[in-house]
Amino acid sequence: MDSTVTTGAEESVWGGGNRPLGASYGKLMMWFFLVSDALTFSGFLAAYGFSRFKFMETWPIADEVFTHVPFFHGNYPMYYVAFMTFILIMSSVTMVLAVDAGHRMKQNSVIWYLFLTIIGGAIFVGSQAWEWATFIKGDYGAVETKGGRILQFVKADSGDRASLADFAKTIPGERVAHEKNNGLWFYDEGYQPSYSLNEVKAGFQANTNILIRTETINAEGEKEVLSRQESLAKLQNATQVVEGANLIHNEYGSRLFADFFFFITGFHGFHVFSGVMINLIIFFNVVLGTYERRGHYEMVEKVGLYWHFVDLVWVFVFTFFYLV
Repeated sequence: MDSTVTTGAEESVWGGGNRPLGASYGKLMMWFFLVSDALTFSGFLAAYGFSRFKFMETWPIADEVFTHVPFFHGNYPMYYVAFMTFILIMSSVTMVLAVDAGHRMKQNSVIWYLFLTIIGGAIFVGSQAWEWATFIKGDYGAVETKGGRILQFVKADSGDRASLADFAKTIPGERVAHEKNNGLWFYDEGYQPSYSLNEVKAGFQANTNILIRTETINAEGEKEVLSRQESLAKLQNATQVVEGANLIHNEYGSRLFADFFFFITGFHGFHVFSGVMINLIIFFNVVLGTYERRGHYEMVEKVGLYWHFVDLVWVFVFTFFYLV
């Protein structure tokens, strides 16, 4: 009798109509998407880790790259990135509370917690856009050699970074402006750095307090600073002035660092932006009472899974780019 019952149960299981783990079709599909997306991010971060390991001796030091805070001047390494991370993690907390309120069918609580989640996501996306703009604009400026190496400048007396504006000389007639009155107005100069290479060289030779710092990291974990004579000799190999970072040049060091930074943080930022847009749609549906009439808030739970995923991915991105 028992075996008959067991066989019947097995036939019922394989006959369809069952919901594995009690999950709906929508939640299962969300999990499938998140797993595939996790594999994508894993591949990107693995490629970043391999490249960093291969060029470890010339990789930029994060504490010297991400030092800016909006509306404040000074050296605040990692402060603003830590703030961004805190905001994103707290938005995940408010999303948990929104899902819990949905399970208890408390519409007003879902509205407020979803609203706070959207605000947190918007702050993070805006902060990431500001960080990109700061990274692209640059800070101190540097020069690039024929071999693609970056040479930065420091003050000999204090060891602090020196910007090009601190020592570069302005040479009259160094550049020809393409203006209408000289007949060259129809040419496009394109982007030009604040100072030409000759102006940087002239200022460096005139200021004995400026030394060159290379990309190479010494045993103490700091970049190598050359002597005055070594600096003068090294500067002769410079071919162009570099300000900020893009996919071709990077004043902070290895170009690969900038490539990975733009690609991985941009890909993650796109996920967060998409999550904010989806949360907005769900938010208005909650306000309109759509899920109240359905009798459940499963859609909030499915979006919550996605939001927790992008938060978790950021923990890994934050660790790889900023902490390690």
